[in-house]
Amino acid sequence: MSIVRLERVTFAGMSSDKDRLLDDLHQRGCLELIPLRTHANDSFGGGPSSEAREALKFLLTCPQRRRQVRDDAEFDAESVEHRALQLQKSIHALEAERDSLLQRVADARPWGHFRFPSLEEMGDLRLWFYVVPHKDMSKVEAAGLVWEVVRRDHRFAYVVVLDKTEPQSMPVPRVHLGSISPEQLQRRLDEVELAIEDAQAERAYLTRWCLLFARDLARLEDAAARADAAQQTCDREPLFALEAWAPREQVAELQQYAARNGFLFESRPPASDESPPTLMRNPPRMSVGEDLVNFYMTPGYWGWDPSGIVLVSFAIFFAMILADAGYAAVLGLGLLAGWKRLGRSEGGRRFRPMLALIVVASLAYGALVGSYFGITPPKGSLLGRLHWLDMNNSKLMMGVSVLVGGIHVVLANIMNARRYADRRDGLASVGWACAVSGGLLLASGAAIPALGLLKSIGGGAVGLGLILVVGFTAWREKPLKRLILGLLGLTRVSGAFGDILSYLRLFALGLASASLAMAFNDMAAGIRSAMPSVGLLLALLVLAFGHALNILLGVSSGVIHGLRLNVIEFFNWGLKDEGRLFKPFRRKEDFSWK
Repeated sequence: MSIVRLERVTFAGMSSDKDRLLDDLHQRGCLELIPLRTHANDSFGGGPSSEAREALKFLLTCPQRRRQVRDDAEFDAESVEHRALQLQKSIHALEAERDSLLQRVADARPWGHFRFPSLEEMGDLRLWFYVVPHKDMSKVEAAGLVWEVVRRDHRFAYVVVLDKTEPQSMPVPRVHLGSISPEQLQRRLDEVELAIEDAQAERAYLTRWCLLFARDLARLEDAAARADAAQQTCDREPLFALEAWAPREQVAELQQYAARNGFLFESRPPASDESPPTLMRNPPRMSVGEDLVNFYMTPGYWGWDPSGIVLVSFAIFFAMILADAGYAAVLGLGLLAGWKRLGRSEGGRRFRPMLALIVVASLAYGALVGSYFGITPPKGSLLGRLHWLDMNNSKLMMGVSVLVGGIHVVLANIMNARRYADRRDGLASVGWACAVSGGLLLASGAAIPALGLLKSIGGGAVGLGLILVVGFTAWREKPLKRLILGLLGLTRVSGAFGDILSYLRLFALGLASASLAMAFNDMAAGIRSAMPSVGLLLALLVLAFGHALNILLGVSSGVIHGLRLNVIEFFNWGLKDEGRLFKPFRRKEDFSWK
């Protein structure tokens, strides 16, 4: 679990060899290109674009689709893509104009049928339109203007004023009808609606190519990426240069390739003021942790990879919120039923290990709190012997939640401290880890009198940690500034306290889940006893609906708050810099390195 070290590589050669190099690098798929042109030419002469997937989605969402053509003799993927995107833009523009025209026609309807005469016909006078409430008509009469009421309803009078300039004495703002008569607006509206029908008909015609277009989607996107890459090189005839970020372990192979094919090649590590993209590499079973991390932010290149910790802690938090082994068993059965189906896609295969970990963690925690669909097993039974935590003991469960939160924050600070080459840069984070650990020991000693020694150890750890925070928050500064910034760093004490208390939501949500489960059980038992005839059926319905609802609430709460505690509290202490994902210049179709 780490962020892959990158190097900045440069290729240079003859312009006649540029296409060959780009094709080979596109197949290799290990580089992220660095644009060397400030103004790349985005026009590729009507060729493939990076919007091929959007074009396919546009065709697939057409209300009327034609029978699919399977013979590709007359199929031109680039032409279909280009025309589909044109139609999409045209339909959007026409629909926007239609909506505007409908509004303008509605606004002009109260004024009847009229046209705007020219200024010469009007003697430089203009028409000004007002919708005046009946109570304000006396103000219009007193304004001394030339006006006429063309229509009345139960609330307003529709007044037209004749004047060279906009009157300032009217009691209401004027209505903006534009300079086009209602008849012309209606005529244009008819034209637009006919144009939309024609565009939709052509869209329906293009849907006959959806099957073939979907088959060529990867090729179109590859062609678009390849064309875009050609715009990112530096060309100075008869030479060209290309720069990219490459994983360090690939540099030797790239150097050998350059030597074999007559390209100049150089590489160097990134400078401290550069911000390379972040390429995280984890074992296949832990790779889904990257998705959880990137859901909120991408760690900076100079940071560390939290994927594994986030994955495990997310599963633990989910289990503590679900807090029922019976519900976990239901989720496990659902996972088993869909296991093969998930394995059919790459995304599904990535998520299967995480789902399995969540089920195992939820089963284990549910057994610890002794909850099986809201029922607690007898003490002498096998399941009863696994029941170590009493959900009804608020002090105990709050202490467990705070302990979990404190460990999470401590781990974040320790991992953040490890990332620095100069260990002194990480001592402030070590100080926070000591202070939080000491606070946990102090709380444990206060809660358990028999462990009074922990209070002394905890007090010493808190003191040492705060000294490290003051001394090394800004240790590179001059002594006075270093002291001031160090003391200001202590203001995060309240933040640490609040962040750790945020983990109490684990107890609160778990208790809510258990309470709801027991409430539904009691409700079903009451119905069963009160209605001996049909009570059993109604009780089963209550149990099925109630527990299904509780599982849904538990799963949604587990996902939302399990992620929140990681991306807010944990990232707040562990990840200082945000980066961007490494985006390789790679073909989506099958390829092999030449």
